[in-house]
Formats: sequence, C-alpha cells, structure tokens
Amino acid sequence: MASLTLPPAPPNPRQDAIDLHKAFKGFGCDSTAVINILTHRDSVQRGLIQQEYRAMYHEELFHRISSELSGNHKKAMSLWILDPAGRDATVLREALSGDTMDLRAATEIICSRTPSQLQIMKQTYYARFGTYLEHDIGHHTSGDHQKLLLAYVGIPRYEGPEVDPTIVTHDAKDLYKAGEKRLGTDEKTFIRVFTERSWAHLASVSSAYHHMYDRKLEKVVKSETSGNFEFALLTILRCAENPAKYFAKLLRKAMKGLGTDEKTLTRVVVTRTEIDMQYIKAEYFKKYKKPLAEAINSETSGNYRAFLLSLVGHGH
Repeated sequence: MASLTLPPAPPNPRQDAIDLHKAFKGFGCDSTAVINILTHRDSVQRGLIQQEYRAMYHEELFHRISSELSGNHKKAMSLWILDPAGRDATVLREALSGDTMDLRAATEIICSRTPSQLQIMKQTYYARFGTYLEHDIGHHTSGDHQKLLLAYVGIPRYEGPEVDPTIVTHDAKDLYKAGEKRLGTDEKTFIRVFTERSWAHLASVSSAYHHMYDRKLEKVVKSETSGNFEFALLTILRCAENPAKYFAKLLRKAMKGLGTDEKTLTRVVVTRTEIDMQYIKAEYFKKYKKPLAEAINSETSGNYRAFLLSLVGHGH
C-alpha cells in the first residue's frame, strides 16, 4: 500500500507545469510550492508534467530542479520525478560507478525487486546508459556475490502465491546439506535456491527449514556466509518473508546513532512511497514503538525534511 496522497480531483499537468515554472522564477525558489505539487502526483502524472514543462519552456524539468534546489533535497527530488524503473536504474548506475561505488545499495535494489520490476529496469538501464546492467555487475563485483546478482537479474522467477510442498521440503534438505551438515559451505546450492525460487516458495522453505532443523534459515545464512554475499542472501530472504519489515529495518539503521545516512533514507522513501510505504510505517511502529514520520522529523531538517514527510505522510 502506497503512502502517496493525491488531490481529490485529477490535477491538470499543464497547470502544474505553469505553477512549477512560477515557483522557480524570481529571486529564490518557492520550495514549498514545488514540494506541494510534486509530492502529491503519481508516477504517470509526474511524467505528464515533465512533458508539458518541456513543451512550454523548452527545457527539462529535471535540469531546472537541479539548478534551483540543493543538497539532499535536490538529490531526493531528482530521483522522485523519475519513473520507478528509471529511478532504480539511476540509483544502480551510481552505485556501480567508480567514485560513488556502493555495492550494498546496488545489492539492495536488485535483491528486493520482483522479477517483472527487474525486467523493465534492465531495459531502462540499457536505454539510458548504453550498457547492460549485467556488464556493470560483472565489472564491479566478484565471487559468489557476483554469481548471485547475475543469476538474480537473469532468471525469470515465478511471482504467484502457489508453492509445491514437495519441492519446498527438498530445497530445505538441500540447504541443510549445503550448510549446517557439512564442513564449509556449498555456495552453489544457496545461489540456486535463492535465485530460482519465487518469494512465496522461499518463505515456505524458510519455515520448513525451521520446522525440520529447529534453526532459522536466516541464522544459517549468517553463520555460513559473509560480506556482500551474505547481505544479498539476507535481502532476498527477508524480502521473501516480509519486504515492509526489511525496509523498516533499513530506515531505522539509516537514522540510528550519530548522524543520518541520508542516501539510504532518500533511496528507501522515494522508491517505496508508491509501493508499500504504509506497510513499512506499520512495521516501523510495531518494532520501534515510534512513528516513522517522527523519526524522520527529528533526524532531518529544512526542505529535505518537508519533502520526505510529504511523501511518507503522518500517522503510523
């Protein structure tokens, strides 16, 4: 469930473009007006606004935002106006580039997306950057982490809720043999099960494993693997079981302790607002006994804070 709130009457993209242009004009930018318009428009509407803006003012809204806004607010708004696949592709490209390399972010984006989201995103990645996502993954990652990511973006997994209990039991046994039962780990088996099975199936494997061997599959992954490979497996497993809980944890981590990891905060809020932010808010409140909006409010400031709160919405 999305947390995005839209006006009761469908807004006119042309009028929105005119209002945005007005907000940019003159001395200083009317950030409040920009936030009020763009954070209450869905992906399709934002696309139409950009078309109208281009047609009327012969410039890209994207460029105008880049020159008018600054800091975290600019970064967040520049990502928000993109369509979901374009946004994922942009985040990935940055995470897989020399100076801004962030393999955790790249792994999170890949391993928390559905097969159909990954398909569209791969096409967008190639169309935008003229290179295949697989090529960039191959270039910047290594070992089992690389094998897992390449398999995850390459295999068209089933997305439905049905599972075959026989295969579930078989997979749980295979994972036991590949990890706990032996000395060392047979990573190939973990890669196969985690990249070839649907989320519903993997969630069933996880509970079957617990039932059969009295140990949580998550604990097994933690003790048998490490580094980015472990992070990738855990991301797949947690998103198979409860994506909202996974993202609530990420947000908590981004805001806990000294300083705030704005990059993660921005990435999670802008990519989940139109998907499952209401569920994430509920999980956040359940686990940390504090509304997500309250945490964001105390960890951020200025236009950046106004922007995030406008997307997340109040309440829990």
